[in-house]
Amino acid sequence: MNTTTENATSLDRELAWFNGVLEARFSLFFEQDGAFEGIYDIPAPCLEGDTSEYACLVKEHEMTFDERIVLILALIPHVRPQALDSLFSRNKNLDRVYTEFGGWKGQTHGGFLPTCETAAFILAGRDVGKRFEIIKIFEDDHFFASKGILRVEHQSSGEPFFSGALRISSDHLNRLTSGVQHKPDYSIDFPAKLITSNLGWDDVVLAPNVMEEIENINTWMRHSKTILSDWGLKKTIKPGYRSLFYGPPGTGKTLSATLIGASAGVDVYRIDLSMVVSKYIGETEKNLANVFDQAQNKNWVLFFDEADALFGKRTQTSSSNDRYANQEISYLLQRVEDFPGVVILATNMKANIDDAFARRFQSFIYFPMPDADQRLKLWEGVLGSGCRLADDVDLEQLAKESELSGGAITNVVRYGAIRALQRETPMITQADLLKGITKERLKEGKTS
Repeated sequence: MNTTTENATSLDRELAWFNGVLEARFSLFFEQDGAFEGIYDIPAPCLEGDTSEYACLVKEHEMTFDERIVLILALIPHVRPQALDSLFSRNKNLDRVYTEFGGWKGQTHGGFLPTCETAAFILAGRDVGKRFEIIKIFEDDHFFASKGILRVEHQSSGEPFFSGALRISSDHLNRLTSGVQHKPDYSIDFPAKLITSNLGWDDVVLAPNVMEEIENINTWMRHSKTILSDWGLKKTIKPGYRSLFYGPPGTGKTLSATLIGASAGVDVYRIDLSMVVSKYIGETEKNLANVFDQAQNKNWVLFFDEADALFGKRTQTSSSNDRYANQEISYLLQRVEDFPGVVILATNMKANIDDAFARRFQSFIYFPMPDADQRLKLWEGVLGSGCRLADDVDLEQLAKESELSGGAITNVVRYGAIRALQRETPMITQADLLKGITKERLKEGKTS
């Protein structure tokens, strides 16, 4: 059988078992005659010889009866939503749904969406002691949370803990159904984009001290487990690494972050701050939580470009808006400090970054404008060996006389190529490149 068929067969058995448990709970709750005296009289399906992803996950964590019920409960809205329709039953005396069943209604989904309360009803019924035992399944140190399998999502503050929605991560949903683990897509729930590059470190022109600092990050990513575990430093050193890249635009900050991830074989996600920052109270923290929660166990590099938009200096609390802005920065500090992976902030304006970040970051790396020798390497690297250049092109002169960043040089070459093709003489001339340089300087507000 293929993976999808194996998963479906295994889940069919688990769903049939869950249905039996749910029916037994209803019989016990409503004090009706039933075939079982308790839900634990219904044995969970044997997984011996079952090689499905579901069975592998259950066996990997040696899941108990309760943990298997919680896992399949979180899966049901995605694989068999009608299996929870009985939980829509109404209390005839009060003409409303039963509080004990928990659950919530989605905006477009017509089925019953389970909460921790739903799990507590199925597993504990009216047994308060058992209800207290179940809490540990939803705590942060349980493997459901620590391994990023399930999470509890509260719609608003101040509500009971068990009212939190029970959600399965997209990674594990894909694994337990199609068997294919997809990279997360850019969306309102995940405002981050995977960034890659066809370039390598040989294509990057950076000052030696910048490369030395970057190599420190590369070394940490390769050997952090050795430092923390083998050297016994995990009690005093937090597992993550935090760095601020600052300097003029186009000097290689984004490319360097991308290549750091590529060197370590991990994904780099650039956070879209336009979708993270919200004028509504609490929404910015919620959007940030979505990113950090999904990245928590992925070993990703999180890259915040133009970071001063979100990591700016805290202000004196002269208004409620100031207080909420300061709360956002404090929340972000805490999430960045607790994140076990690598976080890189990039900004053109280091002075705008809140001072509290300096104490929590391992390195501040300044990306200066390239000098003449570095600019010559950049010109040669961008043009490559296949670009058609006229005999009058003097790259040494361009590098010496025009102070440009690597990004600006790339724009100049693009403009020169367009100009050459418009003339129908596919040969870039010195005049084309000088015209492109003038345009770049005008963009920067320079007239000479």
